Amino acid sequence: MIQKPKIALTIAGTDPSGGAGAMADLKSFHACGVYGMSAITSIVAQNSLGVQHIHNLEPAWLEEQLASVFNDEPPHALKTGMIPTPDMMIIIERYLKDFDIPYVIDPVMVAKSGDSLMAEQVRKQLKTTLLPYADVATPNIPEAEEITGFQLETMDQIHRAGDFFINEVGSKGVVIKGGHLEGDATDHLFTREGHFVFEGERYPTEHTHGTGCTFSAVITAELAKGRSVYDAVAKAKAFIALAIKYTPEIGRGRGPVNHFAYQSQKGWD
Repeated sequence: MIQKPKIALTIAGTDPSGGAGAMADLKSFHACGVYGMSAITSIVAQNSLGVQHIHNLEPAWLEEQLASVFNDEPPHALKTGMIPTPDMMIIIERYLKDFDIPYVIDPVMVAKSGDSLMAEQVRKQLKTTLLPYADVATPNIPEAEEITGFQLETMDQIHRAGDFFINEVGSKGVVIKGGHLEGDATDHLFTREGHFVFEGERYPTEHTHGTGCTFSAVITAELAKGRSVYDAVAKAKAFIALAIKYTPEIGRGRGPVNHFAYQSQKGWD
C-alpha cells in the first residue's frame, strides 16, 4: 500500500506573484515532500516592487476554512504567517488548544519592501494568543525587537531576547534570524534545552522576497515528518541558503527566492 503523506497547513495571506505568503509556503511544503494545505487570511496585491493593497477576509471565513480542514484530515503540523486581526488570532488559538500538533509562527509584521502588514494593536496581541503555543517562532531582528521591546545589536541582547521568548512569552523555541545584522547570515535557535547557532554565507543579492515565509514553512514541513526542532531548523537553514544562492531573478524589484533549489541540489530527504 502507498503510505499516506505527512500534511502541513499554512494559515497566511496570499501573494499573486508567488514569492511569499501561502503560495511560497505550499511550494516549500512540496519541495520537502510534504502535502500542503492552506487557509487564507488576507488577499494581498503584491509583487517584487512592494505591497499595493491588502484585503483582510472576514474572521468567519477563516473559521470555515479551518473547520473544513480539521473536520476531514487534520495536519501533522501547521504554521501561521500574516494574521491581520485579533479575532483571527482567537480563532486559531482555539485550534491550537484542541489539536496537539507542532506549531510554527512566522510573526509577519513588515514586508521586505518595508510595507506594514499588521496594525500596532494586533502586534501586541501576538504575545498573549499565538506565541505561547509556538513550538518555534521565527522572527527577524525588527520583529524580535517589536515583540521584546528592546534593541538587538549585541550577542547579550540576542540572548536576552531568546530568554524573553522562552520564559516570558512561553514559546517552546525561537529562531532569531540574523539577516538584518552585519556580517555572515547567522541564526540563533533558543529552546528550553539551550542555545544553538546556525552560521551561513551571505549572498550578494537583493532577491530575498519571501525568505521568512519559506524558512518557517520548511521548519513546519520537517516537524510534520516528526523531525526534532534542531533538525528542522538545520534543514530550513540549508534550504533557504540555496534558495537565495540560486534565485530565479523574477520581477523588476526585490524578487523571490528559488523554492526548488534545495531539491535540485540535494534531492529528496
